[in-house]
Amino acid sequence: MDFNLTEEQLMIQQAAKDFAQAELLPGVIERDEHSKFPTEQVKMMGELGFLGMMVDPKYGGSGLDSVSYVLAMTEIAKVD
Repeated sequence: MDFNLTEEQLMIQQAAKDFAQAELLPGVIERDEHSKFPTEQVKMMGELGFLGMMVDPKYGGSGLDSVSYVLAMTEIAKVD
């Protein structure tokens, strides 16, 4: 059994990390202090395909595997 990440999974992980650093990190402390929901950032996550990652494409999702989802959410959670 091969436990290495696929190229696609590595690209998703890096894209999520880049997004988190560029879009979530600025203002994270202020949002937390004021309990402000990151509406604009969540919209951007949807546009980038981070929402509905495991949903079948016939229903508008990306149809990705659970490992890809966990990698993306881990990178995002590290920042916000």
